[in-house]
Amino acid sequence: MGKVQSFKDLIIWQKSHQLTLNIYQLTKQFPKDEKFGITSQIRRASYSIPANIVEGHSRSSNKEFKYFLSIAKGSLNELEYFLILSNDLEYISEEEFKILETKVFEISKMLYAFTNRI
Repeated sequence: MGKVQSFKDLIIWQKSHQLTLNIYQLTKQFPKDEKFGITSQIRRASYSIPANIVEGHSRSSNKEFKYFLSIAKGSLNELEYFLILSNDLEYISEEEFKILETKVFEISKMLYAFTNRI
């Protein structure tokens, strides 16, 4: 599989970056006492997804790229848990949760398919 010119050309990066922006916007409303707790953790998990796609894209072998995609998948699963927790703690609404859950599921399918194509 030939490499695209830039990681920014990858739809999976674009979607995971947009999800990260959504998470940052959403967590602005979290309780202030969660700044170093769930707010920090959910943000870290979200930006780890596109960051690992970028890291993998810069590597010289498909094996290394797949490794970083697997880390991105792990971060996506971690993010999914923090969304469930945020919903259960009523930091986010059921509607916000469902919208983000749909985006997480879409990115998960894309990561799986992309990893198998490499």
